[in-house]
Amino acid sequence: MTSHAQDAATHAADIAYQFTAQAASFAAAPELHSEAALAAMVNAAQATANDLSLDVACGPGTVAAAFARHVNRAHGIDATPAMLEQAQALTAHEQLTNITWHQGDATALPFTDDCFDIVTCRFAFHHMLSPASVFAEMVRVTKPGGRVVLSDAVCSDDSVKATAFNAMERFRDPSTVEFRTFGFLKALFAQHGLPEPALTTFRVPYEATQFVARSFPANDDRAGLLKVLEDSVDGDTLGMGSRRENGKVFLAFNAVILAATKPA
Repeated sequence: MTSHAQDAATHAADIAYQFTAQAASFAAAPELHSEAALAAMVNAAQATANDLSLDVACGPGTVAAAFARHVNRAHGIDATPAMLEQAQALTAHEQLTNITWHQGDATALPFTDDCFDIVTCRFAFHHMLSPASVFAEMVRVTKPGGRVVLSDAVCSDDSVKATAFNAMERFRDPSTVEFRTFGFLKALFAQHGLPEPALTTFRVPYEATQFVARSFPANDDRAGLLKVLEDSVDGDTLGMGSRRENGKVFLAFNAVILAATKPA
């Protein structure tokens, strides 16, 4: 087995472990799945009642479900069965009949070229070993005139802070590959023949102890993770705007939504 294959196999195992462990808590996280957070994706995609949509790395299905309320039919695809179980439970709870769930690989989407009006991916690119390959697949399955929407947290343009932030995230969630800069994500659009994307920025805030409690860090070292977050207040070493207030540490992920139309 080559080193690349070994890396891919190890990463796949990390993904399976983390997203099985996180499935229920991730699905319930209000800061990620609130109506406002989901509406931002739908609005960026300019969804209409005739559209066919796909959410890549759909996780617990909240993005696909949000689109299902606005489009003709929605699809979601994810690699992790536990996440798809959450998605199916959401479908049943919301009594949505126009969603189809798929298990599969984001780097080899099981769909024909030019078949979706909207293709989205939210908070997943930092888990991708080859984000360009995933983005190429998203563009491939989008119809000419369709919309490609990518959302993720981004790291600081300050390389020292970016390195520290990614080290913290890989400690917190070993399935993380790397959070990229805004410039990196924006460049994917030009590299794959899309025009400059429209930009929406937002922040995802957390209180450190609650954030740690919901995490599954390396060696289950929650105390060590909390110390990293608390130590980041002095100098904002992670680029997360860390601050101490009333004896607690607060911080936030900086995130973007990028949306563009595939040329006809």
